[in-house]
Amino acid sequence: MSSHRRASKVPAILEHAAPLMMERDVIFCDVWGVVHNGVTAFENACQALETFRAGGGTVILVSNAPVPKHRVADMLDSRHVPRNAWDDIVSSGDIALAHVMERNYQRLYCIGPRDRDAALFSILPGRAVELSDAEAIICTGLNDDRRETPEDYHDVLERALAHRVPFVCANPDLIVDVGGTLLYCAGAIADLYARMGGEIYWAGKPYLNAYETAHRKAEALRNTNVEKSRILVIGDALRTDIKGAENYGCDALFIASGIHRHETVDGIDLSATKLADLFGPGAPPAVGAMIELAW
Repeated sequence: MSSHRRASKVPAILEHAAPLMMERDVIFCDVWGVVHNGVTAFENACQALETFRAGGGTVILVSNAPVPKHRVADMLDSRHVPRNAWDDIVSSGDIALAHVMERNYQRLYCIGPRDRDAALFSILPGRAVELSDAEAIICTGLNDDRRETPEDYHDVLERALAHRVPFVCANPDLIVDVGGTLLYCAGAIADLYARMGGEIYWAGKPYLNAYETAHRKAEALRNTNVEKSRILVIGDALRTDIKGAENYGCDALFIASGIHRHETVDGIDLSATKLADLFGPGAPPAVGAMIELAW
């Protein structure tokens, strides 16, 4: 039985990640909320990943960003995340594109900000069409996440449901923290469609396609098989990162200052009581919790 299944439901509060990280060969690390906050890099987290790699470890960044990985790398550069903090990137955008190619969709109805997510929209096969002509919907987010909510798409989804149009969700996150502001993501629209009875392809965490892709990349980089017991998942979201680790059979380290900070943090300290509430019945397990990733 793997160690994450023996762990207490309430993870131990840690000051340093080094003891956990040094037991592993590979880390699957979330990006937004762990490595940066959408605006600037977290220095301690970047140093921890650099130190792990310097000791022979492999870091795969696993992001629900709805764009190809080269665009994720550009965004990391703009936030001053050092290139030697990671080895490769898995993006939900690439997973969504692979699914579109596999299904040979040529007529897609696109939802999402065209400028922000141009890196994905510009390389879709075929052409963008009106919903009435679409083989599938591909969604990277809300068209205007500063003003809209998922309910603004209810009429579109009703029309899609009437014609059984499948929905490719290129970012399973429900919300994202952008410099302290919480905004809806593509996953919130997909979740609404799913509750209406629509067919969803979820590209990214917590689904197996994200970690299967990351695992293949890690083994290719290390040129050897990597047991799941030698992998540590680091993330800030129970629904995607921690649940994804449980789904894949890996241990997880929870970072509390990300998306769940209002539920877990008192001032600048991680609250043991609030942590226990968050990791209550039905919550996925973690082997440790930290206010922020630090070696």
